Amino acid sequence: MWRLGFFFHEMGFGLLSIFLPVYVVYIAPGNGLFYIGIMSALAVFSAIPASFFWGYLCDKTRHYKRFILLSFLASTAFLYFFTLTTDVGLLIVLYAAMTTLHVAHEPPKNVLIAELYSREDWEKNFAFYEGFTEVGSLIGLLLGFFMSTFGLGPINTLLVCSGLNLVAFVLSLMLVRDPALIFERRLVGIEKTIDFASRGVFLASRILDGMSVREKLKRENVTAFCVGLVLFSLATSILFTPMPIFISNITKAALLPAGLVFAIYVLNSGGGVAGYALARARSTRSTGKANLGRIVMFRSVLAFLLIAVLQMSASVAVGLATMILIFMGFAYAIFLVSTLSLSMELIPAGKAGLFNVLIGIGGALGSFIGPFIAQASGFFNVFIIAGVIFFSAYVAFKIFS
Repeated sequence: MWRLGFFFHEMGFGLLSIFLPVYVVYIAPGNGLFYIGIMSALAVFSAIPASFFWGYLCDKTRHYKRFILLSFLASTAFLYFFTLTTDVGLLIVLYAAMTTLHVAHEPPKNVLIAELYSREDWEKNFAFYEGFTEVGSLIGLLLGFFMSTFGLGPINTLLVCSGLNLVAFVLSLMLVRDPALIFERRLVGIEKTIDFASRGVFLASRILDGMSVREKLKRENVTAFCVGLVLFSLATSILFTPMPIFISNITKAALLPAGLVFAIYVLNSGGGVAGYALARARSTRSTGKANLGRIVMFRSVLAFLLIAVLQMSASVAVGLATMILIFMGFAYAIFLVSTLSLSMELIPAGKAGLFNVLIGIGGALGSFIGPFIAQASGFFNVFIIAGVIFFSAYVAFKIFS
């Protein structure tokens, strides 16, 4: 039940994620992609130190609920402030300030799942949380579709986003509780150390007995894992920051309604829900690592496939782009569950925000680079560069495991 507030929060941000880029292009025609890049990059760069700070602070105080409430209440207030201006510069500043406080709920949420459940159940519970909230995001996208279809203006859309975050705040106030005991992550760290020492003793005894040993005593390469996270986030952000504009362009070229952009992203979100369902049903501690390489390579192939969309007629392009986005959502869901669980295992207590920092570094760079490339040289180069970086992330995760 404690996840219910997060469900409504994701409804609001699911709606906002597609509405805001289109809105910026609407109020700043001609330079919309440039402003989207600045807005996204500034927001994510602001969130990087904030994520580390909130993660450190919640682990230091061992209070998690207060940071979740701060995030939802701040989002409510800032989204209301958005309705008071159409100045794109002020909107960028407000969005960056909101993001700094918005990320306060991410590290506490990850820690709550890690501490409320045993290590064997982390994958299932991360998958359930992400799938549950992805349904909220999907409903938010449906709201956007219907609001666009019925011609409700930007002010009403922003007020709905603000109201949904207010509901999230009230529900979290009533339902979220800090864990009574906080020890699961430390136990996992002790278990890994003992397991490594045990394998070392076993291999040493075989060598002393004159037996051949093919197994290597090797620790996981945490640096490679971190590099892989940054690269994957960079490629994702390069690809998806300008993607609503790309989808909007091809739907217009096909003479389809503007609201179809939301419908396509509903299907993308539906792919994510299916991915989380599969991860919950099949993911285990061992399969999480095995899934990483395959799923990142799959995203690389999908990015390159988007190039084919550019060569097709508008109506066919819309269909193919929709299918690719569905598979993108599916792949991202499995990737996120695996990396979240592994990060809680690899990142020590007190640094719970490091996962979001690494994702944020790639996201911040990509948020600026993606729209800039799209505006300067077109979407062909966006798809090529994203595909190459996804492949680089695949190499990093292979080194890690």
